[in-house]
Amino acid sequence: MEKKYGVYICKGCGIGESVDMQKLIAQAAKAAKLPADKIKTHDILCSPEGIALISADMKDGGVNAMTIAACSPRVKYEEFNFPGCVVSRINLRELLSWNQTPNTADTQNLAEDYVRMGAIRAQKSEVPEPNILPDLSKTILVIGGGITGLTAALESANAGYQVVLVEKEAELGGWGAKLYKQTPREYPYDRLEEPAVIAKIKEVQGNGNIKVYTSTTVEKTEGQPGLYDVTLRKNGGSETIIKAGAIVLAAGWKPYDATRLTHLGYGLPNVVTSVEFEEIAKKGKITRPSDGKEAKKVAFIQCAGSRDPEHLPYCSSFCCATSLKQAKYVREKNQDAMVFIYYKDIRTPGQTELFYKNMQNDAGVLLTKADVTGISEAGGGNLFVEAENTFLGEKIKVEADLVVLAIGVVPATAAPQQYLDKLAVEGKKGDEAKKTFLESTAKPEMLLNLVYKQGPEIPTLEGAYGFADSNFICFQYETRRTGIYAAGCIRQPMNMADAADDAAGAALKAIQCLEHVSQGIAVHPRAWDASFPDPLMTRCTSCKRCTEECPFGAIEEDAKGTPFFKINRCRRCGTCMGSCPERIVSFKDYHVDMIGSMIKSLDVPDEGIRIICLVCENDAYPALDTAGFNHIQMHPGIRFIPVRCLGSTNLVWVADAFSRGIDGLLLLGCKFGENYQCHFVKGSELADYRFSKVQETLDKLQLEADRCNLMQVAITDYDKLPDMINEFIKKVEAFGPNPFKGM
Repeated sequence: MEKKYGVYICKGCGIGESVDMQKLIAQAAKAAKLPADKIKTHDILCSPEGIALISADMKDGGVNAMTIAACSPRVKYEEFNFPGCVVSRINLRELLSWNQTPNTADTQNLAEDYVRMGAIRAQKSEVPEPNILPDLSKTILVIGGGITGLTAALESANAGYQVVLVEKEAELGGWGAKLYKQTPREYPYDRLEEPAVIAKIKEVQGNGNIKVYTSTTVEKTEGQPGLYDVTLRKNGGSETIIKAGAIVLAAGWKPYDATRLTHLGYGLPNVVTSVEFEEIAKKGKITRPSDGKEAKKVAFIQCAGSRDPEHLPYCSSFCCATSLKQAKYVREKNQDAMVFIYYKDIRTPGQTELFYKNMQNDAGVLLTKADVTGISEAGGGNLFVEAENTFLGEKIKVEADLVVLAIGVVPATAAPQQYLDKLAVEGKKGDEAKKTFLESTAKPEMLLNLVYKQGPEIPTLEGAYGFADSNFICFQYETRRTGIYAAGCIRQPMNMADAADDAAGAALKAIQCLEHVSQGIAVHPRAWDASFPDPLMTRCTSCKRCTEECPFGAIEEDAKGTPFFKINRCRRCGTCMGSCPERIVSFKDYHVDMIGSMIKSLDVPDEGIRIICLVCENDAYPALDTAGFNHIQMHPGIRFIPVRCLGSTNLVWVADAFSRGIDGLLLLGCKFGENYQCHFVKGSELADYRFSKVQETLDKLQLEADRCNLMQVAITDYDKLPDMINEFIKKVEAFGPNPFKGM
């Protein structure tokens, strides 16, 4: 479109009192290439009168590319939303009037720099247009027919969407359908109930929007959100191909391998797991496997395979409640029976705590904190349970008829990921090692069999025992494969009530995916974003960096190894833009030339320090805003430039900055790692890796490598930011000014 520019400066919230407005208007006019009388100011630009001022300029083919110098772009987005127009927002409130000394030369220079950069952003931007692919499907595929999958299917179907539910077993219900009873769900939480999953099965079977495939697995998943082609295989035989728009992965869990718990007696005739105990209870009396004799003294060992660094280091969530429930089985079936529960800690969150208290009041149930050190035979089929670190502070030895191990939970995603990880390791050793591994190792059952360059399954948390990486900090359910949502115990251990809630959340995310794809906008987290990567492929060298580094597998390769985008997988983070050495990846409103031009526009004085700070807009920028809101002083020599994600930062900006005479370049990004995840999962981690190699660029410029630094910032670190930045500035000041100043 032919752009008609306008610049609007707010004088409210202390901005007008912080700078010389006439000088700022003059600089804005120069930067925007407009007459000074076309630069509009207003006392409160976000007020109805201020918005009316802008709207009047837009009428009859007027202003369609505007620079708004006011408050943070993270606020007043409804007021300053002008569809069909380029809108470049400059933060003169949180980053200037609220954290700088008013009416100084430094503050004036800071305001003018921000106005110049804002004008360039408007000049370099175009209005994004949605990219809507044809023949989109609005069917939701749910994989797994347990409580999680059933709930996800029902929530989706009841919202009016068609659902295909796939279950590998012959019957629906998963582990929930194998239970004898379920823990209480109603006050006073003293009576066991029929498993809720039974009613869910009937509801699913009676819902006309749900098509159920049992004894079926997913043979292959191709495509992208809205356009998945999924091949189903029934009983290992016939194939069916279905179209799907989004996928909820609710494959559930498996019990931890109890044969690894020989130290707890597993393998002895009368030591069973909590799963096996459900089968015993279903048959009637609680009897021993060895001789069918009724068990009158039953010992439950908690955390059998859980919270143990040699087995499963995590808590499996529902084992404590399960043992309390199973203790009630024993007591209800035989009032003379005794139960002993040995625990590390009893964990019964929420209303389950009331059930725990009720069981504490049962005189036939003894609960004791203890470390079980061994299980041994006592003769006649009985067993000795030996324990230490009890409340009494003494070692104890108790005889029991039957021992039940409260077994841990392993996500269904674990085995496929372990297999793929080992295959990758062997593959790096060479073809022969890979062949040997494939011939000697049984392939586990895969869940999705994705036809993706980055692998056939969704990535799991690194070093986190095979649970699906669902970006648990910021965007639960969302895996690194756009359009595929994890729910239930493949995401984290949880009980059936929590799994049902989790399923509803995943179903809502799947619905959001379908609707956003149908509008041609980003699914998440930039849920409004109509832009998409538009690479200049004539300059592509097929280096494959983009296909390797994209956190979401949005870039595939053709037969010749040339990258191409599956646009509906893209989350608009710009990681591909940062990875490309040829700088050919651009978005209409965000690209390498835009940020580079903004950097080059800055005034670099001969005296004083000038630092550029590229700020991730997801965590670091909100932290900056909060620092401004709290009027925390910032160094006046630093210029903050928001970026979509640190993963989008291109190394050419380093050369742009230092050749311009900038003294230091600081990157502020999300914390990365297992316990605090970047919004785009790998963005700041990739930036850290790339900028660790910046030494070569700075060596060519004969500059110190430490003039460029990356800092991890949590959204709550607003109070620490000034000190973090000042420490960096002191380091740069010690190096002295950039020798390129004035050149």
